[in-house]
Amino acid sequence: MIEYLVSTNIDDRILARSARLLAAGGLLGLPSDTSWTAACSLASREGIKKLRKLSGERDERHFTLLCSDISQFSEFCSMNNSRFRLIKRLSPGPYVFILKTLLGTEKALNLRRGEIGVRIPDHPVPVELIKTLGSPLYSVTAKRSMLEHSGGAIPEPGGEDGGLLPIAGEELFDGGWELEAIEGLDLILDTGDERPRIFSTILDLTGDEIVSLRLGAGPWPA
Repeated sequence: MIEYLVSTNIDDRILARSARLLAAGGLLGLPSDTSWTAACSLASREGIKKLRKLSGERDERHFTLLCSDISQFSEFCSMNNSRFRLIKRLSPGPYVFILKTLLGTEKALNLRRGEIGVRIPDHPVPVELIKTLGSPLYSVTAKRSMLEHSGGAIPEPGGEDGGLLPIAGEELFDGGWELEAIEGLDLILDTGDERPRIFSTILDLTGDEIVSLRLGAGPWPA
């Protein structure tokens, strides 16, 4: 099912229905400032379970917490002043920041790593949805492999240097209508605009040095 909306004047009723669906464990497809995203509520264990099954990804660095503002990061992750300034300078935008998690976050998500990726997308649909829901979204890039392997996609191998390989352009979607073929998505929010086939830049901020795990739409060094 698709709900069409206007990004500059989003219908509050659509946001409210979408938030209720997420709170009940549903999965949504929605646009971002990069490509299309599949997401659930961070507060829904059932939603997280279904999203991981749909994705098939085993490397937790493929999953991202989408937040509406930087203040939400501190509820789930730890960062020092220099990291805060970097994130503030690059957000909102096509950057994922890998940060060390707080103990409660690690337990809630049953993470094998004590770290998680966070970002603030530069797109009104996910940002306004997060505000309505009152919780970050747990998300993964929507890929065509989900069409063939719903619940069992083959995860991408990591690079030899420990980084993440770029996502091939042909794996990404243009229009929201294409996501209707993904079994498991309960709703697609679509502004009617095609999204670019680009992915985010992933920066690991957990160590003393900033490490680029994957170069994407966001330039680095920036």
